[in-house]
Amino acid sequence: MVSIIVAYTTDMAIGRDNGLLFHLSGDLKRFKALTTGNVIVMGRKTFESLPKGALPDRENVVVSTTRDDFPRAVAFKSLDEALARYADDAREVFVIGGGSIYRQAIGMADRIYATEILCESGGADTFFPHIDSDVWVAEEAGEVVHDERCGVDYRFVNYRRR
Repeated sequence: MVSIIVAYTTDMAIGRDNGLLFHLSGDLKRFKALTTGNVIVMGRKTFESLPKGALPDRENVVVSTTRDDFPRAVAFKSLDEALARYADDAREVFVIGGGSIYRQAIGMADRIYATEILCESGGADTFFPHIDSDVWVAEEAGEVVHDERCGVDYRFVNYRRR
């Protein structure tokens, strides 16, 4: 199964200057709980933005047309090639960003695990594609939570392809 995991604002912003807009403790804990023991697929810039490199206890996969030498990660030239390699894998495959990879993956994914941050981004330069309600249905939406450190409200919403 191919899933997308993403945190975006009300204007669908996901990042600025190759970094996250907000570091929400609850979102980071959910990300770790869902992806540990599974496969995570990301673009080169997302990999390079990881403070300690490859994330532990997950198979790290990087899609890049310019490099193939990522420490503790497997590289593929295209998202199609990466997903084909893990098509019969029993583990869940999570696409974790960035913007270009999300745009490619949204047409191939079965699920979206979203953290919806209930504010506009102000200055973002990377966005998640529109979630078309003709294609996706929200099957589970959590309560709104306030993050004291960042000062924003957010909620978790799980979508599945119709």
